[in-house]
Amino acid sequence: MNRTPILFLNVLIIAACGLIYELLAGTVASYVLGDSVTQFSLIIGLYLSALGVGAWLSRFIDRELAAKFVDIELAVALAGGLSAPLLFFGFARLEWFQLFLYLVVLVIGTLVGLELPILMRILKEELDFKELISRVLSFDYIGSLIAAVLFPLFLVPRIGLVRTSIVFGILNACVGLYGTYLLAPLIKRRIGPLRIRAAIVLLILAVAFIEAKQLTSLAEQELFADEIIYATSSPYQRIVITRGKSGFHLFLNGNLQFSSADEYRYHEALVHPALASVTAPRHVLILGGGDGLALREVLKYPSVEQVTLVDLDPKMTGLSTAFPALAELNAHSFHDKRVRVVNADAMIWIEKMHDRFDAAIVDFPDPNSFALGKLYTTRFYRLLRERLTPEAAVSVQCTSPLFARRSYWCIIRTMEAAGFTVRPYQTTVPSFGVWGFALARLHPFEPPPRATVPLRFLDPGTLAGMFVMPLDTTSVPVEINRLDNQMLVRYYEEEWKKWS
Repeated sequence: MNRTPILFLNVLIIAACGLIYELLAGTVASYVLGDSVTQFSLIIGLYLSALGVGAWLSRFIDRELAAKFVDIELAVALAGGLSAPLLFFGFARLEWFQLFLYLVVLVIGTLVGLELPILMRILKEELDFKELISRVLSFDYIGSLIAAVLFPLFLVPRIGLVRTSIVFGILNACVGLYGTYLLAPLIKRRIGPLRIRAAIVLLILAVAFIEAKQLTSLAEQELFADEIIYATSSPYQRIVITRGKSGFHLFLNGNLQFSSADEYRYHEALVHPALASVTAPRHVLILGGGDGLALREVLKYPSVEQVTLVDLDPKMTGLSTAFPALAELNAHSFHDKRVRVVNADAMIWIEKMHDRFDAAIVDFPDPNSFALGKLYTTRFYRLLRERLTPEAAVSVQCTSPLFARRSYWCIIRTMEAAGFTVRPYQTTVPSFGVWGFALARLHPFEPPPRATVPLRFLDPGTLAGMFVMPLDTTSVPVEINRLDNQMLVRYYEEEWKKWS
């Protein structure tokens, strides 16, 4: 039997599984810890180093290479397959979670690093050295490419983090079990115990896969103080809604987006300074805000003829249908005939369209990644400026000027560098603390004296007070956020990690 093609297929599977486990660890870490850029960088570096440690340790394995390969493959299956649920539970229960995270990555990387040299030594009897190296490395890189494409586009959005880790653990275990047949002539010890171990690992992972939904619920329930009443995944994020005594709360990738008890404070502060600055706004743009709560506030203005809401994630703009309590909270705003929903990347969309708007409400998530940080750059704000009428007003959520002072002023200065006249303002939202915004126009202006529609929170005195910045939130020196430096993401991670 010619084992060579199948062994090279094993190389591809091993590489794909190894990269999947690395991506899973990075995703879980950024989900529960935030600081996604730093976490992914550390995990990638640690994993690559662990591959080197495993390759070095392989030199001490001199006998029973085929049997050792099967044992290592089963160990990878168990450690990698259960890595995601273990990391979720570890975060909730271990004070030294980051050490545990890095230990899991180190163990998996070392085991994967052991496998490839052993496979190459098994194959060396059938191929010359030049052919062996070129083919092993080719299949290794192809496997990594396949995993890198499947992970964000199919695996996580379709089956979730926990099931993804278990599925690839099962794949590793199948490789190990099949190895007991493929490499039987090379296995000197009794094969029966190897096959029993493989069957046990497969059974454990199969049970874990069947109970994956329950495992995911238990793991996530450990992360949130209140009961989870709705959860789903999209290609872009994990959406979780919890319910407590004060109402329900929406989390995206573990980050609180709003509480139903006090969201009106945030959304009135976000929307009405801009809308009240414009005489009879007709065409309004909302960027982000897929929950429909900013949209609810915009629709209070009788002069509004059309609202275009651009949000990347269809699951967010469809959340009101899937979760009726949100539809009640946003006053069924998506059913209004004046509303047009666009599911697209805001930066790409705004560059291609040519409409003009009387007001724009920018309600993006905080800039905790480069993908979000690009939406706070001079490039983006210049594109936005070109889509506004001469008398238009823009409001932007800008994170907390108290807890993330440099991040806040980086957004303000970046908008100014893009050609806006900007008035910073802030208010207190109990769920978030002190929160910051920016009101911007294309020419010098004064903030509006009052909102022109009835509100729950903003009266003339409160509106005027928002534009007074307390001493501990006033301007600090910052760099401008550009596409080629993404300073805002660095500021944000440095500042918020002190409070996490």
